[in-house]
Amino acid sequence: MRAQQDTVLSEILPPEERVIESVVARYQRVAPAVTRFARTISGNEHLHVRLGSQAASGPGEIVVDPGLFQAAYSRRAPVTPSEVALASALHEVVHLVATDLEEHRAMPREWFPDDFEGDLPEDPVPLLDALAEAGGPAGQALFFSLEDARQESQLFTGYEGARSVLADLYLASVPEALEQARPLGQFALGAFLLTGRYLTRKQVQKRVDPHVAAAIDDAMPFIKAASNSTDTWEVAGIALQLLQIARLHGLAFDVQPTETIGESEEKSKEQADDIQDGVDSLRLITPILADADGYDQTQRTGESVAAEQGRKGDTDEAGDPSTDQLLLVSEAPTVYLPTGQSGKLIVGGVPDRFRHFRLEGHRALVDAARTWGVGQRHVSGELYPLFLANQRRGLRSGYDAGDLSPHAALLLGAGLYERMFERRAISTRRSYAVSLLVDASASMLQPRHLEDARRAPWAMAAATLGAWTLARLADELQIEFEVALFNRAFAAAVDDSEQSYSKRLHAATAGLRQTRGGAADRLSRTVNHYLVKSFDDPWRRSEDVLAGLFYTAMEPRQAAIAARREPNRTPPVSMFEKAANVDEFNVSHAAERLAARRANTRVLVVLADGMTRGSVENLSKAVETVEHSGTTVLGIGIGDPTVQAAYSRNQVVEQPDALAKAMVDGVREALHRTLAELGSGTWWEHGSQRALYSANTRSA
Repeated sequence: MRAQQDTVLSEILPPEERVIESVVARYQRVAPAVTRFARTISGNEHLHVRLGSQAASGPGEIVVDPGLFQAAYSRRAPVTPSEVALASALHEVVHLVATDLEEHRAMPREWFPDDFEGDLPEDPVPLLDALAEAGGPAGQALFFSLEDARQESQLFTGYEGARSVLADLYLASVPEALEQARPLGQFALGAFLLTGRYLTRKQVQKRVDPHVAAAIDDAMPFIKAASNSTDTWEVAGIALQLLQIARLHGLAFDVQPTETIGESEEKSKEQADDIQDGVDSLRLITPILADADGYDQTQRTGESVAAEQGRKGDTDEAGDPSTDQLLLVSEAPTVYLPTGQSGKLIVGGVPDRFRHFRLEGHRALVDAARTWGVGQRHVSGELYPLFLANQRRGLRSGYDAGDLSPHAALLLGAGLYERMFERRAISTRRSYAVSLLVDASASMLQPRHLEDARRAPWAMAAATLGAWTLARLADELQIEFEVALFNRAFAAAVDDSEQSYSKRLHAATAGLRQTRGGAADRLSRTVNHYLVKSFDDPWRRSEDVLAGLFYTAMEPRQAAIAARREPNRTPPVSMFEKAANVDEFNVSHAAERLAARRANTRVLVVLADGMTRGSVENLSKAVETVEHSGTTVLGIGIGDPTVQAAYSRNQVVEQPDALAKAMVDGVREALHRTLAELGSGTWWEHGSQRALYSANTRSA
């Protein structure tokens, strides 16, 4: 019976934690240890261990397919996810490092019966060819299972922690595996467990059929020899002897004189299937020791990988786009919502090649600002003198804000000098941070109706103009500012061009469909968060990128034509491909970045043009939580009332000029409110219009 303190892996690991990106993320945490282990057992201090879509073994380099140890997480074993990540990765590395069946030798005469009348080749042959000739598919299958167990028995010596986890994974599957196996499969499975020293002979014999137990008695000397052997040819010979013992005990059928060659081969394949079904239901399968085809495929892949140039780090990917994408997703931060749900968010910089459109963008910004009536000079207006006065007034606090008080003598006499000094040392300068989060889905680039019945793609353009104007506002007031775009599509890299983006997209998608099946769409169409300007970046460094984004948004057709003409120079304009977003994850992440600035006043402006792909309830809860943390959240919807259900402070706009002004006026109002709360309202009187409003103040 399982002890109460033992936990079963399948009970503590939810399905979302068994997906391939979670498996890879856990592997990445133990990857340095795996590399050190591989270098130790191989004796090669320069050995590279990488992740790849196919396992491979080559000189100086091995490639691990993370999908091979993903299956370990579905087992009912008293182990933890971290233990499985390390043990299963070490298991794969052991076999990739240790398996080498390329040595050629003369065909051993003792592998064949005494009455064998054929001629043996005089030239040396590979091990698998000799084994196929002497034992057929059944002999090969039994050899691979013995060699698998032998390597684990010998190479895990000194790593008992990892070996114990491997034993737990195996032993948890023993009852079901033996129950479902046929007699020959039970015999092969018993030989595997005994060669690997996972069970004793008595423990195996209690679990198998009586005639299988009798065969194991006769097989023990050979099993011990296989466990201690260091010669793969010797292990192959032992496999043939064990197969003969199985035949003597009626577990396998010998070739009859009346059988044709085809009938004999068919019988050997059936016996091979019995052996593989028995052993494979328990062991962690590695392609290099699965069968002859698996070994050949792994070796060929290793040769092709070794021929590649420009390899990356010791525990990095093997260079194929599908693995690059898998690693990108696995390393992405996980965002947790107030509702308990979570999801991956790809966070990175917007492609820098949008600077390619900077000249056209700057001209278009000037024209759009004039056309839509959005001022670009002295944007801060009456806020500037108020901010300046507040900053100067709040530098120090104490009994006066300037020189030492004339009453200092009285204060000293009363013993209050120390208290006065402490209060004067406390800074009360307010700090501000503003973050703008803009929907960058394809629908933002679609034409929209204007008052003159003309259709133009103004949503993204107006949002970008608003971001530009807000940047000027923040620059004038010297407050921290960030701009980010969010969408759901194949993630673009900072150095992507249209050509490299399209190439990576097609290669990664095709590779993921081939290796990950139904998970390909989830892995290739991610939730993305692009930083156009981070808090730490100076505004001037981001001006050209934002100008290029504005041109792309204002003239999407012209930008697409330019991308087709010069795909290797232009930005990846096709990155805006989907109209589906998951707003709540982006809002939560933007709020976390904003809170990390530790500013006294924080304002988050979110602009979207449609329903979240996630849940309006989740979005509303996320916004509410952010508001309770002290951040003012302003939701602006473009022709869509979703913001009214998700944001307490909201506005729906239908025109480009209204959009840009709403963004700027909403931030200005939030800053005005902060000054009023500080008692600054007595300095100024004004009746400015409020573009965004609170549901609470509206009802009041």
